[in-house]
Amino acid sequence: MSRQIMLTCLLAVTACAWPAQQAAQNTGQATPEARLQTQQAEPRPTPAAPAAATQTASAAASAAAQPLPPLPAGFAPTAPQGFQVTLYADGFRKPRLLALAPGGDVFLSDPDAGKVYVLPDRNGDGAADSTLTFASGLNKPHGLAFYGPYLYIANTDGVVRVPYQPGQTQAQGQPEKIVDLPPEGGHWTRTIEFSPEGQLFVSVGSTCNVCEEKDERHAAVWVYGADGKNGRPYATGLRNAVGLEWHDGALWATNNGRDQLGDDLPPEGFYRLKDGGFYGWPYCYTVGAGQPQVWDRDFGRRDAAVCQSAVPAFALTTAHSAPLGLGFYTGTAFPAKYRGLMFAGLHGSWNRSEKSGYKVVTVNPETGEVQDFLTGFLGPDGQTVEGRPVDVAAAQDGALLVTDDGAGKVWRVAWEGGSSQ
Repeated sequence: MSRQIMLTCLLAVTACAWPAQQAAQNTGQATPEARLQTQQAEPRPTPAAPAAATQTASAAASAAAQPLPPLPAGFAPTAPQGFQVTLYADGFRKPRLLALAPGGDVFLSDPDAGKVYVLPDRNGDGAADSTLTFASGLNKPHGLAFYGPYLYIANTDGVVRVPYQPGQTQAQGQPEKIVDLPPEGGHWTRTIEFSPEGQLFVSVGSTCNVCEEKDERHAAVWVYGADGKNGRPYATGLRNAVGLEWHDGALWATNNGRDQLGDDLPPEGFYRLKDGGFYGWPYCYTVGAGQPQVWDRDFGRRDAAVCQSAVPAFALTTAHSAPLGLGFYTGTAFPAKYRGLMFAGLHGSWNRSEKSGYKVVTVNPETGEVQDFLTGFLGPDGQTVEGRPVDVAAAQDGALLVTDDGAGKVWRVAWEGGSSQ
């Protein structure tokens, strides 16, 4: 996802979503986000059956794969006042991650179709001119990244690359496999990102809900050369870091925490990764942003001492909300308060009594504050799923693109409220 969010036509100072804490004050009810602040420093959840602790992630994958009913006519997600949300492209089986190519064309992975699409908007009308298949016959392609003269694609079993020239709409020749990855099992997605110096980062999720992995490539981010050689662990203890983004000299990640500890544990986290960092799973998790991680008594392996070296999340959101793709806003069209914020897609819970996620949020990397940006993927009853946001990226015109793998669409969010300064 080698793309910085450079939105050139969005947002005004007054057009931002209220944080969940403010909503709680207005309604007098505690929101799921507000309840994070009430968790004990070292919670002791009800023990689960051993089989539950070590089950694979296939239940989550199965739940996520269930098709949604057709959307109501005219449906669109809801953005803050002053924004217009329109359809950029649709008709996909499972649209996931985006990448902006040199020259401005939008690329999209669709793992269920085994394809990577290019969605050009050459006439500048804010919608894809067409849906063109750039590459097909791939093995659940997910992460995309451009570096040098190549497009890199993360299949579930390895990273491949194909030559790319700006404006090209169809791959020439067969993909070259440069990194072998573990075969599919549990969390199947693979995400890639480049540093400006050409370091290739590859994220592989766990095979299970909570377990000790036999293959150290699972539940970790590895780093390779741009040619796929000299791979080594970069960050470990990440159960499922689907979102990766290089920003401000560091690699940032989303992470999906374990299940089966109830509705509110553990909160989902956002992380600034460092070389050699350990991020807790499967032994520990964060319950307070920036605070020491706590030992997972339910899993019960090792002891609390292992958590002393675990780096906590700098920001948290509701348990089971499934943060996936992310990107930072670095443009100048946004009001100053938005510059440097992270945008992230919360895919939404599948095993929580009160659904969480199903929205795009902003995250302040300095304070950890999380605010809603794009909502409406849940119906008015808070239970009916209308869509599931995955990734965010900026088109060449500065509009924000959001993939929705529940509805098979790519949404476009543009500022239409006058001057954004």
